Amino acid sequence: MNLNRLSYFAAVVDTGSFTRAAERLGITKAVVSQQVAQLERDLQTSLLVRTTRRVQPTEAGRMLHARCVLILREAEEAVDELALTVAEPTGVLRITAPNDYGIAAIVPVVTAFTARYPGCRVELTLGDTTQDLADGRIDLAIRVGWLPDSSLLARRIGSFRQVLVGGERLVDQIAAVHRPDDLAALPFIANLALRDPLAWTFARGDSEQQAVRLRASIAIDTTPGVLAAVLGGGGLSVLPDYLVADALASGRLHHVLPEWQLPSGGIYTVYPAARFRPRKVTAFVDMLVATTRSMAREGGG
Repeated sequence: MNLNRLSYFAAVVDTGSFTRAAERLGITKAVVSQQVAQLERDLQTSLLVRTTRRVQPTEAGRMLHARCVLILREAEEAVDELALTVAEPTGVLRITAPNDYGIAAIVPVVTAFTARYPGCRVELTLGDTTQDLADGRIDLAIRVGWLPDSSLLARRIGSFRQVLVGGERLVDQIAAVHRPDDLAALPFIANLALRDPLAWTFARGDSEQQAVRLRASIAIDTTPGVLAAVLGGGGLSVLPDYLVADALASGRLHHVLPEWQLPSGGIYTVYPAARFRPRKVTAFVDMLVATTRSMAREGGG
């Protein structure tokens, strides 16, 4: 079957006239009439009822037209999608990300992205409050941790480890900690950005687990604030590995109970519901994924 005939037929039904369909398609009325007639012969059924005032579809014509609309829309979207893959990213890219991961990982990618694609401008919103993507104002959200069930489209691009750390002022007290239940004797800094910042489950090997509930001497509502308090000697806290890696390497922080592990979390790109994503979004995510994988290789993750 010549698929062009479907577009001719659909145009006739949409406009109610062979003349107007020809004008829309930019071809002659004779070609439209000829091709629709051939389509009817191919299908061996009458698709249109022709009167002096208007052309109307038959029952079979209405059924075919409904399918034609879907087929032609899919074809147009396929062409649009292909165009997006080869086009240079342009326009404003609006991203939201958590404070800590945003500063540690997203800001460097944003600077590299705008340098590579000068036709793009980025607006990055950092905060630990989850932004609503339904209103269409945000193109891309970066979320870290454990995603709740959602109708939004999400892709896991990496993971992180949670690490119990303490500052140099607490070195002697840290040395006396051998099991998770020893932690009650040390001051703890609660991260109020977490759902339950005082309950932690540690695991050693495949079979040993120990759950503890700690008492906060300090409570702070942002992860970077918790890090600053830990570095200042205010107490121990659990922080993501990407935020404490440099301080651990330099000796400003110490890993507490390194033989015990806490649950790992995920790093996700989350998108508003849309059939196709603009080139600016896919290009940024490609760069972010490449950077995330490079960081994981360097960190041995």
